[in-house]
Amino acid sequence: MKLYFQPEAALWQPERYHYAAEQMMLTLFPGEKPEYPACPPHTLEEGPFARFSLAREGERALLTACVQWKGAQAEGRQPFPAGELEQSPERVYHTIQHAVKLAFYQAGTALLGQEPPWGALTGVRPVKLPTRSMAAGASPEEAQIQLEQEYHVSPPRARLAVDCAKASLRALSSLERNQVSLYIGIPFCPTRCAYCSFVSADVGRTLKLLSPYVDTLLGEIDAMGRTLKELGLSIRSFYMGGGTPTTLSPEQLDRLLSRCRKVLPLGQCTEYTVEAGRPDTITREKLEVLKRHQVERISINPQTLEDHVLTAIGRRHTARDILDAYALAREVGFDCINMDLIAGLPEDSFEGFCRSLEGVLALTPENITIHTLALKKGSALMEHAEKLPSGEETGRMLDFSRERLSELGYVPYYLYRQKYMSGSLENVGWARPGTESLYNIIMMEELHTVVSLGGGGVTKLISPDRSRIIRLTNPKYPHDYLTAQEKLAQQRGEIAAFYTP
Repeated sequence: MKLYFQPEAALWQPERYHYAAEQMMLTLFPGEKPEYPACPPHTLEEGPFARFSLAREGERALLTACVQWKGAQAEGRQPFPAGELEQSPERVYHTIQHAVKLAFYQAGTALLGQEPPWGALTGVRPVKLPTRSMAAGASPEEAQIQLEQEYHVSPPRARLAVDCAKASLRALSSLERNQVSLYIGIPFCPTRCAYCSFVSADVGRTLKLLSPYVDTLLGEIDAMGRTLKELGLSIRSFYMGGGTPTTLSPEQLDRLLSRCRKVLPLGQCTEYTVEAGRPDTITREKLEVLKRHQVERISINPQTLEDHVLTAIGRRHTARDILDAYALAREVGFDCINMDLIAGLPEDSFEGFCRSLEGVLALTPENITIHTLALKKGSALMEHAEKLPSGEETGRMLDFSRERLSELGYVPYYLYRQKYMSGSLENVGWARPGTESLYNIIMMEELHTVVSLGGGGVTKLISPDRSRIIRLTNPKYPHDYLTAQEKLAQQRGEIAAFYTP
């Protein structure tokens, strides 16, 4: 789709708003890719386009979007007070960005004849908007009305966002200024799932890297322990993810968790989570190691309980293996288990997804996360999108899960969206009240610093007022991580500088 901005240079810098237009384009016309022509498009022969202009008329400014799609044109008009153009550069940017999105949305939905479930909201973290409103004094009802009326969010999605905002504010009130959270990445899996774009190595091909990876990670843990203690920082929540951490042997898990206990400032830590994830990596011995180290929350993630869908996504286990792993975890004594399902997997159907959800519900896990399939660069499914359920069918799966989980007393507590997500939907974490994962809320809503160790991790340094975020990216791949000690030391220095007055 051609995206053209009229160059009224005295009023705006059009190139600053390319990203806002692209976000709305992906929401409304997900198959399109942006182009930026030198001349303004006008005619039907020029294919789909969106043409933006900004004008000032006395005390009013007007952002106009003319959109062409499948031989038809529509115009969206978003007015705002002209005085907004004389505010601070940051205020001007946010005002025009908002107008670009809403004008594009008006024209695009008029052409499509329908509105997406999240309306004009784009971005990964829709919960931040009601959280800010409620923190400023709005009631949950007022925050929901704002989402529905100003951003055109559907009532069910607006309620989801507000419920998650309540959980975010509760979590925020429990945090202390000197606390951070910790993520440890284990980027190894038994096999690579077809939908996966995470940095993870197939153990069958990289087995020789496991032992040196653990050795290097232990050294990073030692160094980070010294840094955090010198800065007077303590860890509030601990999360080991991947990949699949239980790809490690019992001895490696024990060695890793023992070192964490010895050198990290864990005195104020109230939550320990390890992703057991794949049932084909779970053994009694590994679970007993986790339990011995006071890990009380684990994930056992089926994604589906349909055997033919497990085959389609590259899993080398059956639904029976998932049930057996869950029973073993309960037998070992885990009383907080999360299970993930994905709506929209290849070869799945609405009926199959419903069977999977009912099967998981029968196990009564404390947490259930419902993901929507997102097609990502680097995943095998990018080449086989024709095997996937439609966005409409995936939407029915999400609607069914929302209704059933609510009926059974689960509450939504964190939520996020992704690019290229089927049906422009969402991922939602559901929990029995009192079992919410603090780390998930902190990480998704960016409530305080999360320090990441290991390959593929991203440290987010977040100021106490959450107005400043600095990202420090670890090397993606295990073999690069093994030779990146100089970079990791430099990043520890950046952490120290961030917290040093």
